[in-house]
This record gives sequence, C-alpha cells and structure tokens, in this order.
Amino acid sequence: MRPRAPRTTPQVTVVIPCYNYARYLPAVVDSVLGQTGVDARVIIVDDASSDDSAETARKLASGEPRISVVVHERNMGHIATYNDGLSRVSTEFVALLSADDLLAPGALSRATALMTANPRVGMVYGRPLEFSDETQLPGTTGRMRHSWTVWPGHEWIGWACRRGRCFILSPEVVMRTEVMRQIGSYNPLLPHSGDLEYWLRTAAHWDVGRINGPVQAYYRVHGSNMHLTTFATMMVDLGHRLEAFRVLRSPEVLRGLPRGNRLFERAQQAVGREALILAARTLDSGGPTADAAALRDFASRSTPGRQGRRRMQGVGWRLARADGGKAPMVWQRAAEAGRTQLDRVRWRAWRMVGIS
Repeated sequence: MRPRAPRTTPQVTVVIPCYNYARYLPAVVDSVLGQTGVDARVIIVDDASSDDSAETARKLASGEPRISVVVHERNMGHIATYNDGLSRVSTEFVALLSADDLLAPGALSRATALMTANPRVGMVYGRPLEFSDETQLPGTTGRMRHSWTVWPGHEWIGWACRRGRCFILSPEVVMRTEVMRQIGSYNPLLPHSGDLEYWLRTAAHWDVGRINGPVQAYYRVHGSNMHLTTFATMMVDLGHRLEAFRVLRSPEVLRGLPRGNRLFERAQQAVGREALILAARTLDSGGPTADAAALRDFASRSTPGRQGRRRMQGVGWRLARADGGKAPMVWQRAAEAGRTQLDRVRWRAWRMVGIS
C-alpha cells in the first residue's frame, strides 16, 4: 500500500543497551536524535562496562533532556539489559538498538506512520544494511520511493515456519509500546534467538508491517559481534532457532494462534531441512565430514517427512563417499554452484519484500 503521512508527531523511545561500546555511543545517539518527523527519546542502559561507556553516556546526556542513562552496578547480561531498558519506556512507540548499530535517516517516522495508519500493526521492520568498521557507512536511500506491506500476523508466522528462519536482523524493528507491554519481556533462556521468539509472540496477536524500499537501519559487522564469537557454529544457531519456534506451542501463543502446534511441526521440518542442505553443501564443496555428520544427526531428531527422508539418504550417500576418501563428483560441485545462485536470488527477494 502507499504510505500516508501522520497528522501528529509520534513519540518514540529508543533503548540502547551498551557493554564496552563507548566508542560507538555518540554515533548511535546522533542517529536517533537526528530523526525527523518524530519526538525521539533515548534510554542508554550500560551493563557494567569495563571501558568508559558509562562516562560517555553521562556526557551525552548532560544538558540533553531527551537522553536518560541507567548504569548497572554488576553485569546482568544482554537479555536482562534489554528488559531493564524496555521497562522504562513511556512513549507510544519503542525501538531497541544495539550501541554498535545505527538508524537510517527517517526510519522512525516511516515506521510510526505505518502503525498510525494501521492500528492492528504491532511491529514494523524494513531493510537493514550491513557495514563494518573497515568500510565507510553506505549512503542512505531516505528519498527512495517506498511502500508498505502489512501481513496478518498468522500469515507472517506461516512464512517464517515454512523457511524455518527469522527475516529480521533486529535494529530495523519499531514496536508499539502497548504491544510490548502485552507480550512481556524477552526470554532470558534464549540468549541467541530471543529476538525471533519475541517476533513470533508478537505476530501471534498482532499484524506485522514492513517498509519497502529505503534502508531502515545499519547493522555493524565486526569481530566482537555476539553471533561471531559466543555462537560461532551453525549447529548452535539451528538449535537456538528451533527453541525459539517452540514458543508456538505455548499456551500464551495458542490463545491467539490455534494452529501453533502444527506450525511448530512445519518449522521443525524446515530447520531440519536446512541442516540437511547445509550438510550436503559441506560435502559437495569438500568440507569436513564431521561437520556434515553432526548436521545430519541434528536433522534426524526432527520429523523429516518424505522429502526429508530422501535428503537424509542423499547426505548418507555423500558421507559414505567422503569417508571412503573420494572427492566430490562434478555434479556435486555443480549442485553447490546452483545453490549459491539460489541464495543470491533469495537474498534479493528478501531485500525487496522482507521474506524469502
């Protein structure tokens, strides 16, 4: 649908959890307070950093009433830090933005305009753009023509379950504070996939919107990223992802999503399918057989279905061949090249429509 400008100036609070990211704080705060078309506030929650993050945050807040600072006396971990900051929000809309990420110009006004025009939409996301410390921040596309997509929440969950994955990085999401209060806190038992579980809980009761076109947020990729350090292996990612989908079987979600049990089974099959595809890709490219065997074993614990059983047999054949010291056949390497091209197509589709 075509965007419509709101008649009021929405109030948005951006919670910025921080741990040893003092060097990034000025830029992320500027990216929030420089937003146009909204009344933006900032809550910085420092989780007992060992660098000068707390001091930097207090300097930024000095003389700036739109910035509040909370400093933990002891390290509580990122989930508890999220929940602490979010519990302090009093504005109509809210966003959670890591201290090393950035908002794109106009992101908050675009997201809040969509929710203002569509009262059933509980959260909005858009296109994130990755960048690194070594590369210059990509140019913004704030003047690009954009449109809105609104999915019924159940339909969006269905897409996520078919693919067995999350379509959102995280910094590009803006929510209604009312929704956040209804959904509750982030789950401390899911340190890696808590975002996915939170979006599923939200979509079980509310519609989901997306800004198509312009970049909504910048996601910084560097050696300190949690997903590159604490959770370095695909096996761990798949396991945590599956645990996030398990929320579809909870009484809280089933009240708004009666098909939750069936959707979880679909997600379980999709995650298992991805594990088998990764195993095949590992073997077709001449990778370690131990990694492929672990992925196959992970997939075997799901409900594979007929297609999954065929994939399991294919991976078993590849493993037997690799264990016998044989290199991948020509068609195996061709198949891997085809999968790489398919990845590119899906990536482009995701950029355009937000699901793939």
